[in-house]
Amino acid sequence: MNSIIQERRQTSRSAVLLVLCAATLAISLATTAINVALPSLALDFQATNRELQWIVDAYNLLFATFVLAFGSLSDRYGRKGALLLGLTIFGGGAVGASFAESSGQLIAWQAVMGLGAAFVYPTTLSILSNVFTERAEKAKAIGIWGATTGVGVACGPILGGWLLEHFWWGSVFLALATAAVIAIAVSAGVVTTSRDPSTPPLDAGGLVLSVLAVGTLVYTVIEAPEHGWASAATLGGFAVAAALLFALVMWERKQIDPMIDVTLFTNLRFTAASAAVTFAYFALFGFIFLISQYFQLVRGFGPFDTGLKFIPVAASIAVGSVLGTILAVKLGNKLIVTVGLVLFASAFLWISTLSESTSYTEIALQMVPLGLGLGLTSAPATEAIMGAVPLEKAGIGSGMNDATREVGGTLGVAIIGSVYASLYASSLAASDAAQALPEEVKSVAGESIGAAVYASEQLRGGGDEITAQAVSHAANSAFLDGLTAGSYVAAGVTALGAIVAVLFLPSRPKEESTVRLVEASRR
Repeated sequence: MNSIIQERRQTSRSAVLLVLCAATLAISLATTAINVALPSLALDFQATNRELQWIVDAYNLLFATFVLAFGSLSDRYGRKGALLLGLTIFGGGAVGASFAESSGQLIAWQAVMGLGAAFVYPTTLSILSNVFTERAEKAKAIGIWGATTGVGVACGPILGGWLLEHFWWGSVFLALATAAVIAIAVSAGVVTTSRDPSTPPLDAGGLVLSVLAVGTLVYTVIEAPEHGWASAATLGGFAVAAALLFALVMWERKQIDPMIDVTLFTNLRFTAASAAVTFAYFALFGFIFLISQYFQLVRGFGPFDTGLKFIPVAASIAVGSVLGTILAVKLGNKLIVTVGLVLFASAFLWISTLSESTSYTEIALQMVPLGLGLGLTSAPATEAIMGAVPLEKAGIGSGMNDATREVGGTLGVAIIGSVYASLYASSLAASDAAQALPEEVKSVAGESIGAAVYASEQLRGGGDEITAQAVSHAANSAFLDGLTAGSYVAAGVTALGAIVAVLFLPSRPKEESTVRLVEASRR
């Protein structure tokens, strides 16, 4: 009889995990699926580069801004309700986005989707942590959850590319809406309600300050490449964000029941693991930003073919995530996370050697250590973060984990994108091929690799094949210079992450407890 009950319990928990992973997959796909549609959107809406940037960033901005607050609210008011509400908002935003008639409308609907994602993403992990309470089981479940997250991000271009080659760009959003509807239907019957049993008073001040602080930081990072990193607008934005973060810490320290327990940051397991996740997603999002352009604009692959090129990294992330948490339980988080970040850094050093003629076999091999590195880093680090947070506060713990991903990814695109853009422009201007180009053509090509490809096609269509080839050669060479520099930045950041893990990340939860006991005995 007991074995039957145990089997049913295990089946029920497996069903919950499956549903949570389905919801997570929809949110993760939305992060990158739209990227391959940007050329189509540029033509349909005649969108500027700035509008195209905000079509992508509106989702990330709202996601990152509200994920901490919504994670906390789910602890207080119920995680199942937050999950269903978030999926409804996300799905509704996706339907609206699919029928947008201007770039402004699409940006607004992307923001709505980001708002829904901020409810869904932290709730999936907090529910998972309350369903799987034993460390080995929780680690395995988080590994599967982490694999789903990484695979979703990597497979977004595959889904978007296939839909774009068969339907119009709005089909990408309708597919995401369909996934949300399915997740709602299944979650309603499978997921059970959980919340913080103590029901402390709502920390309205902490909630508002967290939204303002994170929102200001992410917005400033997004806008920095446009205004310049040393501009008054950027430096002022960072100063305001720092002031708001300081105010948040001071406020929370005075609260009896704070939204964010700032003493968590004195826990090296929590802080070092959060840093590892930030470094990892900094590199991942920067990589996707550059490699998508490399495949489409330098190598000339279509959207779907470009998406398919990500299969090796998606598969490697899945393997690394599942293995990473299992190995972390046996060998310790420090070793596994450090190995993951070292693999990550090594992959970027290899990727820096890309050329116009690099075979896809070599590129696929480069993606394997990159994907394994992300999986071995992110999933065990997430398990460490959630293990440092009480179960009743799993929502805010998950929100912290998700915020580090979003902030890291946004920083990665902004900083690596800025380094690439700077090197691209300077390399193109200094190249011998560009010197012979008409000034007007050189000016257009200097805006971006996409603009250079467009200019080359226009010249070719006008019968000027020689100039078209000169533009293409100069732009491709400049792009590769920028990609090399961006890869070095990613390698340096992940190597720094490995050093942080070695120095500060405890191998096991009990090590942190032992350190605290020793320190307490000395007082």
